[in-house]
Amino acid sequence: MIHHLSISAQNPEHAAEVLAEVMNGKAFPFPPNPGSYMMVSLDEYGTAIEVYPLQIVLQPGEGKQDCQFQEISQPVNFTATHAAISVNSTQEKIEEIAHREGWRVIRCSRAFFDVIEFWLENRVMIEFLTPEMSNQYLTFMQPENLQKVFAG
Repeated sequence: MIHHLSISAQNPEHAAEVLAEVMNGKAFPFPPNPGSYMMVSLDEYGTAIEVYPLQIVLQPGEGKQDCQFQEISQPVNFTATHAAISVNSTQEKIEEIAHREGWRVIRCSRAFFDVIEFWLENRVMIEFLTPEMSNQYLTFMQPENLQKVFAG
């Protein structure tokens, strides 16, 4: 189970607030790195998304040091990193929020289940799954179904 993940954004505070709106959570400053925010969905799993400024990357520490926040001069606009997150929001609510922000949103079929591609700041893809989509996903991810699909 993934409890939290981190992403970067041009406007971390706003991005965290919008994610909190979609996920029915709250956004807070993230003290370990000034200028960063954390969206907490307030669910039983402790689901959270840390949102760092675009120019911040995580690098390994040295020796016994924790990871280090490092500022880079040439941030990248897109990333291969994305997440699929089940939410208790409707497709209509997710689309309304994205349209309000001017961000791309589209319902897509991933062959065995549907997702809503929600492009945070039009640069980071988050696949939101409504309860119906979440059920499709969980059914597909059962070992016997995966075996049928991926058995070669």
